[in-house]
Amino acid sequence: MKKQAGSSVFLVLLCVLYIFASVEAQTCRPSGTIRGKTPPPGQCNTENDSDCCKDGKLYTTYKCSPSVSSHTKATLTLNSFQAGGDGGGPSECDNQYHSDDDPVVALSTGWFNNKSRCLKYINVYGNGRSVRAKVVDECDSTMGCDSDHDYQPPCPNNIVDASKAVWKALGVPKNNWGGMDIYWSDTD
Repeated sequence: MKKQAGSSVFLVLLCVLYIFASVEAQTCRPSGTIRGKTPPPGQCNTENDSDCCKDGKLYTTYKCSPSVSSHTKATLTLNSFQAGGDGGGPSECDNQYHSDDDPVVALSTGWFNNKSRCLKYINVYGNGRSVRAKVVDECDSTMGCDSDHDYQPPCPNNIVDASKAVWKALGVPKNNWGGMDIYWSDTD
């Protein structure tokens, strides 16, 4: 009887270990790379310190983002959603440009989730404050270095790309705009 109990405990421990290994295996991993090419003169808008693709450099791509929770960790970056801004063309969700004075964001591809968050609001938490922002665009983690993406590299998989209004609402000094660890959540 003791042998059978010991075998049962071992089997249960093995099952638990397998479950934890399975969960770990579901983390978001790179899906590939793209090779950068130098943009034509004047074709990469470096407003807001945006990067331009470099010829021959390999850029990692993702089709996924980290799991969403009630407090999802992300990196907040600065983007202009206005016509002529570094965001490129009109927003993916409504084919419109948006004022930098409106609290709007673009989410990395996995979080954008095939437009499922389009025109919905998220809460962004950072610098001891929070702001409600509308999702209007995708920060493409699968493609980049082309005219559609303003010759900028693909987004990392954990980006909330925000208008100036979001940064202002969070009370971040202007000289610190550009990259900051934050948390975000879907609104109810």
